[in-house]
Amino acid sequence: MTLTSPEITSAPPAAPLPPPDLEAFAHHWQDEADAAFLYHLLSKVERDPRKRDLYARLSHVEDRHTKIWGDLLAANGRPVGPFRPTLRARAMALLGKTLGPRALLPLLLVEEGREVRAYLEMHRATPAGTAGQSEALVLARESAEHATTLGDIANRGTEPWHRIEAGGFLRNVIYGFNDGLTANFGLVAGVIGATVAAQHQAIVVAGVAGLIADALSMGASGFLAAKSEQEVYTHEIAMERAEIEL
Repeated sequence: MTLTSPEITSAPPAAPLPPPDLEAFAHHWQDEADAAFLYHLLSKVERDPRKRDLYARLSHVEDRHTKIWGDLLAANGRPVGPFRPTLRARAMALLGKTLGPRALLPLLLVEEGREVRAYLEMHRATPAGTAGQSEALVLARESAEHATTLGDIANRGTEPWHRIEAGGFLRNVIYGFNDGLTANFGLVAGVIGATVAAQHQAIVVAGVAGLIADALSMGASGFLAAKSEQEVYTHEIAMERAEIEL
């Protein structure tokens, strides 16, 4: 009787990780460097000692964020050059110097909110183990803390990164666009009818066509408004789930 040893099968090789998105890394490096530049400015022009200290701390944290992206870029063969603030950052700095820190706070609050969303989306979209995936989650957490700090200073409350308030707004925009479109159509139809006033049938046809077009347009715009709101609410639910990770 011959004993046969069981066949040992090796696991299939793991799929190679996709290359890191260096363009996204460079974009985040510039954003973080701009933020550090602006917070440093605010720490110099703010008169309230407590707020001045908060801005200085935020500036140091943003410097660390900048270094994270700079190190990732250098490790992947794309070292960064010297920092130069973007035109937008320079304009915001001028605003802060001229009108004071409170004029700049709403803009910085929006920027931090965008960073939270961008980092969460980057974390979800990047395969585990890929450069930038774990870093994005850490930076999302810290950017959320920044947004909360700025919200407290500006008396705006918390969670500014997903405050959309879009329900009625979407419907107003879409229905407003629809009203303008159908009003123009009715005007054109009226002009056409007036030019052929001798032909009463043409006027009737133009009027009926206008009514049909108006009804179809209202129905279509209602569908689009409902669909748009549904997409917004779906996005809100996804953002709330992502907050569990934070």
